[in-house]
Amino acid sequence: MPRIISVAAATAVVAAVAATAAAAGPLGALGPVTSRSAHTYLGYYDGHKDAFLITDVSSRSQARALRVNYSAALASVKGAPRQFFILGKTAAGQLSVFGSEPGEDDYNPLWEEIFVTWKPGVTPVLLKKDDQIDALAKAGKLTEKDAHVVLNAPITSVGK
Repeated sequence: MPRIISVAAATAVVAAVAATAAAAGPLGALGPVTSRSAHTYLGYYDGHKDAFLITDVSSRSQARALRVNYSAALASVKGAPRQFFILGKTAAGQLSVFGSEPGEDDYNPLWEEIFVTWKPGVTPVLLKKDDQIDALAKAGKLTEKDAHVVLNAPITSVGK
């Protein structure tokens, strides 16, 4: 009889450990799940709108203005995809424009900020694609300027 109790006790322990591991998930215990509100923004990628969050930025002044985390270490990141921010006059409905999105080989949530400005005398059009921006820059209609700022802004929803 003691052997049966030992096997039953061992089985119960194994079941408890397995249940705990399953509840913790592949990363271990992450803590309780809570809900918080966060600002969600929209940006264009290849003609459709994606939703994104901003969590950290390598510019102290932008961090203050956006009320997000300042991260000096982000400034050393090289090779991040570009996110274009159109400054000055814009076409109606203009949003930022991504150079990648989830599912693309080069996607990651870190972005090199590029400031786009229309040249004087040029009527702005709605910019929805990074290739469109590059072509208009090559044609001399707008300028692209590397802001030397890296933004941590994961895309949370891909549009159609």
